[in-house]
Amino acid sequence: MTQGNLEIDKNIDETIKIQDEVVSDPNKLYNILGVMFETTKKRYSFEIVDDTQYKKGDKVIVDTIRGKEIGIVYGGPMKLEERVLVLPLKPVIKKATEEEIKKYEALRDEAKIAYRTCKERIQHHKLPMKLIETEYTFDKTKLIFYFTAEGRIDFRDLVKDLANIFKLRIELRQIGVRDEARILGNIGICGKELCCRTFINKFDSVSIKMARDQGLVINPTKISGVCGRLLCCINYEYKQYEEALRGFPAVNQMVKTQKGDGKVMSISPLNGFLYIDIDSKGIMKVTIDEIKFNKKEAKKLQNVLSTEELQHKVLEKE
Repeated sequence: MTQGNLEIDKNIDETIKIQDEVVSDPNKLYNILGVMFETTKKRYSFEIVDDTQYKKGDKVIVDTIRGKEIGIVYGGPMKLEERVLVLPLKPVIKKATEEEIKKYEALRDEAKIAYRTCKERIQHHKLPMKLIETEYTFDKTKLIFYFTAEGRIDFRDLVKDLANIFKLRIELRQIGVRDEARILGNIGICGKELCCRTFINKFDSVSIKMARDQGLVINPTKISGVCGRLLCCINYEYKQYEEALRGFPAVNQMVKTQKGDGKVMSISPLNGFLYIDIDSKGIMKVTIDEIKFNKKEAKKLQNVLSTEELQHKVLEKE
Protein backbone atom coordinates (compact mmCIF):
# COMPACT_ATOMS: atom_id res chain seq x y z
CA MET A 1 0.00 0.00 0.00
CA THR A 2 1.26 3.45 -0.85
CA GLN A 3 1.96 5.60 2.18
CA GLY A 4 2.83 9.24 2.79
CA ASN A 5 5.43 9.70 5.43
CA LEU A 6 5.99 12.85 7.45
CA GLU A 7 9.12 11.65 9.24
CA ILE A 8 11.95 14.11 8.59
CA ASP A 9 15.09 12.75 6.94
CA LYS A 10 15.11 9.41 8.74
CA ASN A 11 15.83 6.96 5.95
CA ILE A 12 19.37 7.81 4.96
CA ASP A 13 20.13 9.30 8.38
CA GLU A 14 19.67 5.88 9.94
CA THR A 15 22.71 4.62 8.05
CA ILE A 16 24.85 6.33 10.69
CA LYS A 17 22.90 5.25 13.76
CA ILE A 18 24.07 2.44 16.01
CA GLN A 19 21.73 -0.49 15.49
CA ASP A 20 23.70 -3.32 17.04
CA GLU A 21 26.16 -3.47 19.88
CA VAL A 22 29.64 -2.95 18.47
CA VAL A 23 32.89 -3.98 20.16
CA SER A 24 34.71 -0.67 20.47
CA ASP A 25 38.39 -0.02 19.81
CA PRO A 26 38.92 3.77 19.79
CA ASN A 27 42.32 3.43 18.10
CA LYS A 28 41.19 1.19 15.27
CA LEU A 29 41.65 2.80 11.84
CA TYR A 30 39.01 2.73 9.12
CA ASN A 31 39.50 3.55 5.46
CA ILE A 32 36.83 6.20 4.92
CA LEU A 33 35.26 7.81 1.87
CA GLY A 34 33.16 10.96 2.21
CA VAL A 35 30.07 10.69 0.03
CA MET A 36 27.45 13.36 -0.69
CA PHE A 37 23.93 12.69 -1.95
CA GLU A 38 23.20 15.15 -4.72
CA THR A 39 19.54 15.90 -4.00
CA THR A 40 19.72 16.68 -0.28
CA LYS A 41 23.42 17.74 -0.24
CA LYS A 42 23.90 15.70 2.93
CA ARG A 43 27.25 14.06 3.58
CA TYR A 44 28.10 10.71 5.13
CA SER A 45 31.13 8.55 5.82
CA PHE A 46 31.29 5.14 4.17
CA GLU A 47 33.90 2.43 4.58
CA ILE A 48 36.10 1.36 1.67
CA VAL A 49 36.19 -2.44 1.76
CA ASP A 50 38.28 -3.19 -1.34
CA ASP A 51 41.38 -1.91 -3.18
CA THR A 52 39.53 0.35 -5.61
CA GLN A 53 41.06 3.83 -6.00
CA TYR A 54 38.54 6.63 -5.48
CA LYS A 55 38.93 10.37 -6.04
CA LYS A 56 36.86 13.50 -5.47
CA GLY A 57 34.02 13.78 -7.97
CA ASP A 58 33.65 10.02 -8.59
CA LYS A 59 30.11 8.68 -8.59
CA VAL A 60 29.92 5.60 -6.39
CA ILE A 61 27.34 2.97 -5.42
CA VAL A 62 26.90 2.81 -1.65
CA ASP A 63 24.77 0.73 0.67
CA THR A 64 22.14 2.73 2.58
CA ILE A 65 19.11 1.98 4.74
CA ARG A 66 16.90 2.26 1.66
CA GLY A 67 19.08 0.08 -0.55
CA LYS A 68 21.79 0.86 -3.09
CA GLU A 69 22.15 4.54 -3.98
CA ILE A 70 24.51 6.69 -6.04
CA GLY A 71 26.52 9.37 -4.29
CA ILE A 72 29.36 11.71 -5.22
CA VAL A 73 32.76 11.49 -3.54
CA TYR A 74 33.55 14.79 -1.80
CA GLY A 75 36.42 13.74 0.45
CA GLY A 76 38.97 11.00 0.96
CA PRO A 77 40.01 8.31 0.96
CA MET A 78 41.31 8.92 4.48
CA LYS A 79 42.29 6.88 7.53
CA LEU A 80 40.20 7.82 10.56
CA GLU A 81 40.18 6.44 14.08
CA GLU A 82 37.05 4.85 15.45
CA ARG A 83 36.83 7.56 18.11
CA VAL A 84 35.82 10.18 15.50
CA LEU A 85 33.32 7.98 13.66
CA VAL A 86 29.78 6.79 14.30
CA LEU A 87 29.45 3.03 13.90
CA PRO A 88 28.40 0.85 12.22
CA LEU A 89 29.64 2.14 8.86
CA LYS A 90 27.97 1.20 5.59
CA PRO A 91 30.27 0.08 2.75
CA VAL A 92 31.17 1.65 -0.57
CA ILE A 93 30.14 -1.09 -3.00
CA LYS A 94 31.91 0.10 -6.15
CA LYS A 95 32.37 2.91 -8.64
CA ALA A 96 29.27 3.57 -10.71
CA THR A 97 29.50 2.35 -14.30
CA GLU A 98 28.64 4.55 -17.28
CA GLU A 99 25.36 2.68 -17.62
CA GLU A 100 24.50 3.28 -13.95
CA ILE A 101 25.39 6.97 -14.25
CA LYS A 102 23.11 7.29 -17.30
CA LYS A 103 20.31 5.60 -15.36
CA TYR A 104 20.90 7.97 -12.44
CA GLU A 105 20.79 11.05 -14.69
CA ALA A 106 17.64 9.75 -16.39
CA LEU A 107 16.01 9.36 -12.96
CA ARG A 108 16.92 12.95 -12.11
CA ASP A 109 15.29 14.12 -15.34
CA GLU A 110 12.17 12.09 -14.56
CA ALA A 111 12.13 13.59 -11.07
CA LYS A 112 11.94 17.08 -12.58
CA ILE A 113 8.79 16.04 -14.46
CA ALA A 114 7.38 14.53 -11.27
CA TYR A 115 8.14 17.81 -9.48
CA ARG A 116 5.97 19.77 -11.91
CA THR A 117 3.16 17.22 -11.63
CA CYS A 118 3.22 17.31 -7.83
CA LYS A 119 3.25 21.11 -7.79
CA GLU A 120 0.13 21.16 -9.96
CA ARG A 121 -1.64 18.67 -7.66
CA ILE A 122 -0.70 20.71 -4.59
CA GLN A 123 -2.34 23.75 -6.17
CA HIS A 124 -5.36 21.65 -7.09
CA HIS A 125 -5.82 20.53 -3.48
CA LYS A 126 -5.02 24.06 -2.20
CA LEU A 127 -2.52 22.75 0.34
CA PRO A 128 -0.40 25.28 2.31
CA MET A 129 2.91 23.63 1.46
CA LYS A 130 5.95 24.54 -0.65
CA LEU A 131 7.47 21.81 -2.80
CA ILE A 132 11.28 21.97 -2.70
CA GLU A 133 12.73 18.94 -4.48
CA THR A 134 11.87 15.51 -5.84
CA GLU A 135 13.91 12.32 -6.23
CA TYR A 136 13.52 8.67 -7.17
CA THR A 137 15.37 6.00 -5.26
CA PHE A 138 17.99 4.35 -7.47
CA ASP A 139 15.93 1.14 -7.76
CA LYS A 140 12.92 3.31 -8.71
CA THR A 141 10.66 1.71 -6.13
CA LYS A 142 9.88 4.98 -4.37
CA LEU A 143 9.34 8.62 -5.33
CA ILE A 144 10.18 11.16 -2.62
CA PHE A 145 8.87 14.73 -2.47
CA TYR A 146 10.58 17.20 -0.10
CA PHE A 147 8.45 20.12 1.09
CA THR A 148 8.25 22.84 3.71
CA ALA A 149 5.13 23.95 5.57
CA GLU A 150 4.03 25.69 8.74
CA GLY A 151 2.90 22.87 11.01
CA ARG A 152 1.38 19.55 9.97
CA ILE A 153 -0.37 19.03 6.63
CA ASP A 154 -3.13 16.54 5.78
CA PHE A 155 -1.88 15.40 2.39
CA ARG A 156 -3.62 12.01 2.16
CA ASP A 157 -5.61 12.96 -0.94
CA LEU A 158 -2.45 14.32 -2.56
CA VAL A 159 -0.63 11.03 -1.91
CA LYS A 160 -3.50 9.05 -3.48
CA ASP A 161 -3.37 11.26 -6.57
CA LEU A 162 0.39 10.88 -6.93
CA ALA A 163 0.22 7.11 -6.40
CA ASN A 164 -2.37 6.79 -9.16
CA ILE A 165 -0.26 8.88 -11.51
CA PHE A 166 3.17 7.32 -10.90
CA LYS A 167 2.13 3.76 -9.89
CA LEU A 168 4.76 3.34 -7.15
CA ARG A 169 5.35 4.14 -3.50
CA ILE A 170 5.10 7.84 -2.65
CA GLU A 171 6.78 9.57 0.28
CA LEU A 172 6.15 13.19 1.23
CA ARG A 173 8.94 14.34 3.52
CA GLN A 174 8.65 17.61 5.43
CA ILE A 175 11.93 19.46 5.90
CA GLY A 176 12.94 22.68 7.65
CA VAL A 177 13.84 26.01 6.08
CA ARG A 178 17.53 25.38 6.75
CA ASP A 179 17.36 22.14 4.75
CA GLU A 180 15.53 24.06 2.04
CA ALA A 181 18.43 26.53 1.80
CA ARG A 182 20.92 23.65 1.63
CA ILE A 183 19.04 21.93 -1.20
CA LEU A 184 18.36 25.04 -3.27
CA GLY A 185 21.73 26.72 -2.64
CA ASN A 186 22.56 30.40 -2.58
CA ILE A 187 25.22 32.96 -1.71
CA GLY A 188 25.49 34.13 1.89
CA ILE A 189 25.90 37.73 3.09
CA CYS A 190 29.65 37.05 3.23
CA GLY A 191 29.69 36.60 -0.54
CA LYS A 192 30.50 32.90 -0.38
CA GLU A 193 28.37 29.82 -1.02
CA LEU A 194 26.25 28.83 1.97
CA CYS A 195 28.09 26.87 4.67
CA CYS A 196 25.23 24.34 4.82
CA ARG A 197 25.72 23.75 1.11
CA THR A 198 29.48 23.23 1.31
CA PHE A 199 30.40 21.57 4.60
CA ILE A 200 27.78 21.72 7.39
CA ASN A 201 26.04 18.36 7.71
CA LYS A 202 24.22 18.65 11.03
CA PHE A 203 22.64 21.93 12.03
CA ASP A 204 23.65 23.11 15.51
CA SER A 205 21.35 25.33 17.54
CA VAL A 206 22.05 29.05 17.32
CA SER A 207 20.51 31.51 19.80
CA ILE A 208 19.89 35.22 20.09
CA LYS A 209 22.05 35.16 23.24
CA MET A 210 25.01 33.94 21.17
CA ALA A 211 24.65 36.92 18.85
CA ARG A 212 24.23 39.34 21.76
CA ASP A 213 27.28 37.97 23.60
CA GLN A 214 29.43 38.60 20.52
CA GLY A 215 28.34 42.21 20.36
CA LEU A 216 26.27 41.80 17.21
CA VAL A 217 23.42 44.20 16.49
CA ILE A 218 20.17 42.31 17.03
CA ASN A 219 18.75 43.14 13.62
CA PRO A 220 17.22 40.30 11.56
CA THR A 221 18.73 41.65 8.34
CA LYS A 222 22.21 41.51 9.89
CA ILE A 223 22.15 38.23 11.81
CA SER A 224 19.91 35.94 9.73
CA GLY A 225 20.73 33.97 6.61
CA VAL A 226 18.83 33.32 3.38
CA CYS A 227 16.81 30.68 5.26
CA GLY A 228 15.40 33.36 7.57
CA ARG A 229 17.08 31.82 10.62
CA LEU A 230 20.12 32.90 12.63
CA LEU A 231 23.41 32.64 10.75
CA CYS A 232 25.17 29.34 11.40
CA CYS A 233 28.50 31.17 11.58
CA ILE A 234 27.39 32.87 14.83
CA ASN A 235 28.19 29.50 16.40
CA TYR A 236 31.76 29.28 15.09
CA GLU A 237 33.54 31.52 17.61
CA TYR A 238 30.99 31.46 20.40
CA LYS A 239 32.97 29.19 22.74
CA GLN A 240 35.80 31.73 22.90
CA TYR A 241 33.34 34.53 23.72
CA GLU A 242 31.51 32.36 26.26
CA GLU A 243 34.77 31.59 28.06
CA ALA A 244 35.94 35.23 28.01
CA LEU A 245 32.60 36.58 29.25
CA ARG A 246 32.85 34.57 32.49
CA GLY A 247 35.24 37.21 33.81
CA PHE A 248 33.16 40.21 32.66
CA PRO A 249 30.15 42.08 34.02
CA ALA A 250 26.92 42.17 32.02
CA VAL A 251 25.81 45.02 29.78
CA ASN A 252 23.74 47.54 31.82
CA GLN A 253 25.25 46.29 35.08
CA MET A 254 26.54 48.86 37.59
CA VAL A 255 30.28 48.55 38.32
CA LYS A 256 32.94 50.36 40.33
CA THR A 257 36.02 51.97 38.76
CA GLN A 258 38.84 54.20 40.05
CA LYS A 259 37.08 57.11 38.30
CA GLY A 260 33.68 56.42 39.85
CA ASP A 261 30.66 54.17 39.55
CA GLY A 262 29.05 53.62 36.17
CA LYS A 263 26.91 51.48 33.94
CA VAL A 264 28.40 49.02 31.42
CA MET A 265 27.46 50.12 27.91
CA SER A 266 29.35 47.58 25.76
CA ILE A 267 31.96 44.87 26.10
CA SER A 268 34.87 43.60 24.01
CA PRO A 269 35.65 40.38 25.90
CA LEU A 270 38.34 39.03 23.56
CA ASN A 271 40.23 42.34 23.78
CA GLY A 272 39.84 42.66 27.53
CA PHE A 273 38.15 46.08 27.68
CA LEU A 274 34.67 47.61 28.00
CA TYR A 275 32.91 50.98 27.78
CA ILE A 276 31.33 52.39 30.92
CA ASP A 277 29.07 55.42 31.34
CA ILE A 278 30.56 56.97 34.49
CA ASP A 279 28.53 59.53 36.44
CA SER A 280 29.44 63.11 35.46
CA LYS A 281 32.33 61.91 33.24
CA GLY A 282 30.55 60.27 30.32
CA ILE A 283 31.42 57.08 28.48
CA MET A 284 34.98 55.90 29.08
CA LYS A 285 37.02 52.94 27.90
CA VAL A 286 38.48 50.84 30.73
CA THR A 287 40.18 47.45 30.99
CA ILE A 288 38.64 44.58 32.90
CA ASP A 289 41.40 44.87 35.55
CA GLU A 290 40.28 48.41 36.41
CA ILE A 291 36.77 47.52 37.60
CA LYS A 292 35.01 45.70 40.42
CA PHE A 293 31.58 44.11 40.07
CA ASN A 294 29.22 41.52 41.54
CA LYS A 295 29.91 38.29 39.64
CA LYS A 296 26.69 36.57 40.74
CA GLU A 297 24.65 39.50 39.47
CA ALA A 298 26.65 39.47 36.21
CA LYS A 299 25.91 35.80 35.62
CA LYS A 300 22.22 36.37 36.23
CA LEU A 301 21.98 39.42 33.95
CA GLN A 302 23.94 37.74 31.14
CA ASN A 303 21.15 35.18 30.79
CA VAL A 304 18.35 37.77 30.61
CA LEU A 305 17.16 38.79 27.15
CA SER A 306 15.86 42.29 26.48
CA THR A 307 12.36 42.91 25.08
CA GLU A 308 13.85 43.50 21.64
CA GLU A 309 15.84 40.27 21.80
CA LEU A 310 12.75 38.30 22.88
CA GLN A 311 10.88 39.67 19.86
CA HIS A 312 13.46 38.04 17.58
CA LYS A 313 13.39 34.58 19.24
CA VAL A 314 11.57 33.31 16.15
CA LEU A 315 14.94 33.46 14.34
CA GLU A 316 16.08 30.54 16.50
CA LYS A 317 13.50 28.12 15.07
CA GLU A 318 14.91 25.14 13.21
